[in-house]
Amino acid sequence: MPHALATPDSYLTDFRTFETNLPDEGPDWIREVRQQALARFRELGFPTARRGNEKWKYTNVGPIADATFSYPFDAGAEVSLSDIRSVAPWDDGWATVVFVNGRYSPALSTIVALDGVQVTNLEEAVRADGDVIERHLARHATYEDDGFTALNTAFLRDGAFVHVPEGESLQSPLHLIFVTAEGAEPGVSYPRTLIVAGARSELTVIESYVSLSSSRYLTDAVTEIVVGDGAQVEHYKLLLESEGAFHVAVSRVHQGEDSVFSSTFYARGAAIARNDIQVLLDAPGSSCTLNGLYMTSGSQHIDNYINIEHAKPHGTSRLFYKGILDGESKAVFGGTVLVRPGADKTDAHQEDKNLLLSEKAEVASKPSLEIYADDVKCGHGATAGTIAEDAIFYMRSRGLDLETATAFLIKGFASGILDKVRVQPLRAFLEKLTTKALWGSRFGQAS
Repeated sequence: MPHALATPDSYLTDFRTFETNLPDEGPDWIREVRQQALARFRELGFPTARRGNEKWKYTNVGPIADATFSYPFDAGAEVSLSDIRSVAPWDDGWATVVFVNGRYSPALSTIVALDGVQVTNLEEAVRADGDVIERHLARHATYEDDGFTALNTAFLRDGAFVHVPEGESLQSPLHLIFVTAEGAEPGVSYPRTLIVAGARSELTVIESYVSLSSSRYLTDAVTEIVVGDGAQVEHYKLLLESEGAFHVAVSRVHQGEDSVFSSTFYARGAAIARNDIQVLLDAPGSSCTLNGLYMTSGSQHIDNYINIEHAKPHGTSRLFYKGILDGESKAVFGGTVLVRPGADKTDAHQEDKNLLLSEKAEVASKPSLEIYADDVKCGHGATAGTIAEDAIFYMRSRGLDLETATAFLIKGFASGILDKVRVQPLRAFLEKLTTKALWGSRFGQAS
């Protein structure tokens, strides 16, 4: 696959400094992974060549490749708990793990009783429990064909590690918060998350990326989730970066037999955002549900690249994304549902719906299916359009003004995703955030 070799010397220089400051007691295997990932990044660079590169055909990462981001990020940034609560969902009953500019903050984290579940900083876990981590870290989110994943893996040190033992259940949600605070100059952070849910375990996790910075910065994030046989994982991801930020995220999910994985993605922010998800249903009877709501305005650009791979029979997958685009913003929806040979009785459906609020807003939607098995039920669809005039007419005939009627219709469109959020404090936060976005737009003051 063609790439332009955009590997600024600053990343290579920063890696030498990063490597020098690593603790001596780290295991050899992770040092080898870092070195191999850096070597691969030097070969791949950033995917700035778009011709012949279907994965990045509609997204120009030139602004990222051409910029210089400093590392290490300003580790001395002062952030208070009230600062975080002002930009992120919060509940005192949740276990909360906070990272500021890519570094773990024990002072801001609250680890409540976790019923045997291990939640810790990845750097500490590598030294204390290397067996589980060595089996899974960088094994699912491979870096051989992706420059951003390779760069994240080269700088792999801090991050979140969650291990739910076999048969255990976490009664309350776990919240992982990655905060970008104001720095002296544009910086980069490399958040890393590894979640391993043992057989027949249950877990709800919220993964939030929030900003307290008005500066331009880069978040290069990688998440790996392993769902064991019969396990149930409910996952929420919030992308709430600043308007000038760049956010490129890779999520890889591996599912065992009869496992259930559900994920809801919410995006409101970032100049350029990439949401790359791949789910592998690697055993019979596994199922996944992926929901998403993204809202863009101004000149924002978001790219949802989502792939679901059915490798074994009797698998079920549902993909339902919605976009609300205003201004001159752009959205991309792509990816594939792949049904491998032998994955008979697969039931899969994907759908992408977009609401265009401006004549200059654009969306490129390309859902696709690749089926190599018999006796399957698969379908896909994509729509993009404006608010129906007859719906506006109906609401205005009931006494609403144009702005209020329009805002209510937009909220109704978004509720198809928000109503699926089962964590009540999180749903209330997202509903308030969505209403606030409409309040500040030209669509009026609906509440």
